[in-house]
Parts: sequence; structure tokens; C-alpha cells
Amino acid sequence: MNRREIVKLLGLGGLSFYSKFGYSKNKSNKIPIKPIVLSTWHNQSIKANPIAWQILSQNGSALDAVENGVQVCENDINNCCVGLGAYPDRDGFVTLDASIMNHQYEIGAVAALERIKSPIHTARMVMEKTPHVFIVGKGAQDFALNQGQNLESSDLSPNALNAYQNWLSKSEYQPKINIEKNQNTPPANEFNHDTIGMIAMDANGNLSGACTTSGMAFKMHGRVGDSPVIGAGLYVDNAIGAATATGHGEEVIRTCGSFLVVEYMRRGFSPEKACKLAVERIKQITPRDPKSIQVGFIALNKKGEFGAYALQKGFDFGVNTNDETKKFEALALI
Repeated sequence: MNRREIVKLLGLGGLSFYSKFGYSKNKSNKIPIKPIVLSTWHNQSIKANPIAWQILSQNGSALDAVENGVQVCENDINNCCVGLGAYPDRDGFVTLDASIMNHQYEIGAVAALERIKSPIHTARMVMEKTPHVFIVGKGAQDFALNQGQNLESSDLSPNALNAYQNWLSKSEYQPKINIEKNQNTPPANEFNHDTIGMIAMDANGNLSGACTTSGMAFKMHGRVGDSPVIGAGLYVDNAIGAATATGHGEEVIRTCGSFLVVEYMRRGFSPEKACKLAVERIKQITPRDPKSIQVGFIALNKKGEFGAYALQKGFDFGVNTNDETKKFEALALI
């Protein structure tokens, strides 16, 4: 066998190897991407994920999926943590925060938004209709009205009013939170987790994420948590993956938590390991007693692999790769 024949044989063998394992440049051998959506807290995701999945299963965009998915929770008047039916701040006002990010690094966010039903839609309009990325307060409200949303009633929902009256009867109004004792700060658990974060990948392999919240119950008026802060409550890098957070926003902001998770995935860690490393970082640097707070992350990488981790036990999330929303319990440090 001469040199030319040897080279020819090796070349054919190489093509056979790459084709077998899906690396062939021939587009006909490309492995199809399977859409996926996941969101924080199963009691939220069981309502939100099917709407997002319906869009994904019909080859819709991940951006449309996450917006429409979390809107289900915003529209639920009995939701204590998201939308206008949620628990108010210490002065009796419901203020809403939201952020959204697509696969092209385009972002939009709103904070301290009052009397607007869908802050996630307002955030998307900020992204698509303005040269800005973050609008707050009265300016955000005016912009939402300009974009066709309605000014809703300022009355609290029956559930929120009852919770607020109970809080007033038992809790002394304090303008500052005692960090060491964590006074007057409700625990972030299944019933007061203050957010829904959703991340998804569509059939084109594009990632997007959305995060919407009423903020922590009975917070100081004007307080803003991590949910509308891109890089804290939500981050998407279409080349790597996406992450979103839930729990005590101050701790997530302190670490740029969701961005940190994505950066760990960039270094090659699995989504679960990336979430764990971010949670360990929070536990390491927080000035609070770690046992008095809760933080959880969910993450999705470009391969469609997902994972989660929490500071304390009790954090769950829902995942759809078909019509069924599967519940997963996140591992925890404490």
C-alpha cells in the first residue's frame, strides 16, 4: 500500500467516525434539538410551564414561551408572590419587578411598578421599544400605559388584605431590617418565595429567560430585589446557558448570582454543579445567618442539560420536555 492509499483510507475512516458520533458537517446528520422549559417552584411551574411548552412544541421562540409562561402567574389573583394579587409592602402597596432576556443579549426590566397587570410584558416592551434596559416607578407605569396596558385597581386582593392585616396586628413597623436577627423578614419558602423565574430553549437552540415578582412580602416601600436585575435574578448567554434565581434577593444581588452560575457553566461545570458553587459562594460571604435565609438557582446549558441547587432544603422546580411537567427537588447545602 502506497502513501496515497494510506491517506485515502485514513480519511474515509475519519469521516465514518465523525458521522457515527454526530459530528459530521453534513446537515442531514444533525441531531435535532429538543425544546425544554423549566421554572422555579413546582406549584408555579405546574401552571406556567404548560403554556410555555405549548409555544415551544409548535416551534415558537423561547422568548415568547417564557413571557407567556410567567404571565400565567401574574394573572393569578390568588398568587401571593407574583402579580397584583400578591402580598403588599409594609405601607400596603403592591409593587412589581420583572426582567426578560433573549438569545441576542437584549434585555428589559422594570421595578417598583404599581397597578400594572403584567410587568413581564412591560419589561419586554422596554427591551423592544426603547433604547433603555431598566425603567422604574412612575416612569415604568407611564410607559406601560403608553404601550396599551391598563391602570388596574389599587385595592388589595382578599388574600393579600387578610395577610396584611394579620401582619400589621403582629409586627412592629421597622424602617430597617436587623441583618443579624433578620427581624420582620418572612422566610422564603413554598408559600413566600417571592418570584417565578423561567428559562427555556427552543427548537432552534436559542435560549431566553424571564423573571417576575412582587418582591418580598411586607418589604420596605421602594425595596427592589434581584428579580429585575440582569445578572442577579436572571442571565442568559446563548453560547453557554441560562440561569435564574429565587429566594432572598439581597443575597443574590451580592454575588451577581445568575451570572455567576452561567460563568461556572462556561468553565465546564454541569448546571447542577454550577448552581451549587454559586450557593456556596453566597453562604461564604453573606453577613446574615445562612440558616435564616433561602436562595435557590435553576440552570440550563446549551446541550439541554438542567440542574438546580439551594441553600436550604425545600426548593423544588418544574421541567417540561413534553406535555408533562415533572417535579424535581433541588439538593441543598443546609
